[in-house]
Amino acid sequence: MMIMRRIRRRLVSPERSGFSMIEAIIGIAVIGIAMLGLAQIFLLGVANNRRGGEIASASFYAQQRIDYLRGLTADELNGFPSAARGESADETLDINSDGVPELRRLTQVTAGNLSYTVKVLVFPAARIGTAAASLIADPAGNKARAVINTVISR
Repeated sequence: MMIMRRIRRRLVSPERSGFSMIEAIIGIAVIGIAMLGLAQIFLLGVANNRRGGEIASASFYAQQRIDYLRGLTADELNGFPSAARGESADETLDINSDGVPELRRLTQVTAGNLSYTVKVLVFPAARIGTAAASLIADPAGNKARAVINTVISR
């Protein structure tokens, strides 16, 4: 019993009780650094989800344009884009109808021998003021969200 008391006194001596100020500051700093790392991972995840949503929307609108073109006759494809049908080869898309365009869609139709080569590019709204020729020349450098090439035969 006496031995146990001596051991307890050594473990709970006044010099060893609690944490020093330096130990507390170091502990808080380590936890703070870990939290900053977690916050960065969270923000990166949010940004990736947003970009993924933009790519999904852009792919949908590019495919929508291709489906529309597949329904046209050879004469209509030769005359694309036709103002009479309300068509445009360069258009802005207001996805959520708030008056602010979110995407820019460019469509190229090139006639061949019994077939038409179609290229649809969709860019973010930041590229609305950029010249179409430079967007078509460098889609990756202009951060295209979707680029779809296809052939329509007639």
